[in-house]
Amino acid sequence: MKKSSLFIGLFIAILVGIAIVGFYKVNQANAEITKGMDNYTILETWELPDALDEVSGIVWVDDNTLACVQDENGIIYVYDLYESSIKEEIPFAGNGDYEGIALNKIDLFVMRSDGLLYEINNWREANRTISAHETGFKSSHNMESLVYSPNDSSLLTAPKDKDSDDSFKGIYKISMTDKSVDLDAPTYKIDLNADALSKYRSKKLRKTFNPSEIAVHPITKDIYVLEGKNPKLMILDQQGALKTVLKLDEINFPQPEGMTFSTDGELYISNEAAGGSATIHLVEFKTS
Repeated sequence: MKKSSLFIGLFIAILVGIAIVGFYKVNQANAEITKGMDNYTILETWELPDALDEVSGIVWVDDNTLACVQDENGIIYVYDLYESSIKEEIPFAGNGDYEGIALNKIDLFVMRSDGLLYEINNWREANRTISAHETGFKSSHNMESLVYSPNDSSLLTAPKDKDSDDSFKGIYKISMTDKSVDLDAPTYKIDLNADALSKYRSKKLRKTFNPSEIAVHPITKDIYVLEGKNPKLMILDQQGALKTVLKLDEINFPQPEGMTFSTDGELYISNEAAGGSATIHLVEFKTS
């Protein structure tokens, strides 16, 4: 009888222990989500049509328009924020993994994941011309980001996966004249051993941060780098010094792939569908 009572007591203690550990893990997960939500306010959200379920890049065009690409079809989708609808589709290539999109005045640029850069000159006109350029990046780099930097009239991009050294992720400058890249000389280096990344550090160092998009703040000139795999936002100053890393929760940011600023500094982030509707959020971050 005593032995039976001992076994019953031990069994109950084990169950209580499991419940406490489970409760702690749930609370910890909820705390992480809440902490992510504390970083920002979503001011407005657009649910995107099915054609943009795989939205992978967005760029600000004017007061009510974004140009978007998705990672299956070579089409630029012109999205009207006022009407919440696609108002034009512009084919520029066949099927492929198209990821980043950037605008320089009347020319659009689209980055394919294998590093092939498409240039669509005079993109809003019927007589637009389209050309493709080898940048030197390869499929192993898995290129997803692209932004035009007015500071020095260049395009900026960063490998999502592999770089020349596992200890950093480089942000590289693409020349506007010949569209070439010096792969041995990144313009900025994201140090994956930085203290600000310590809680995100992976056993494979290069997986600590995987850039999915880059945007340049039009007023502060800070460089915003987005990760979609384990959602977070990194902010660098215009010299490339790391200012902060903000965790993003996966409820509102299940798969953030695209990011762009309006001319007055409003930030838009797009999410692939990931089991629901693809979205674009107008977001205000608390960075101080």
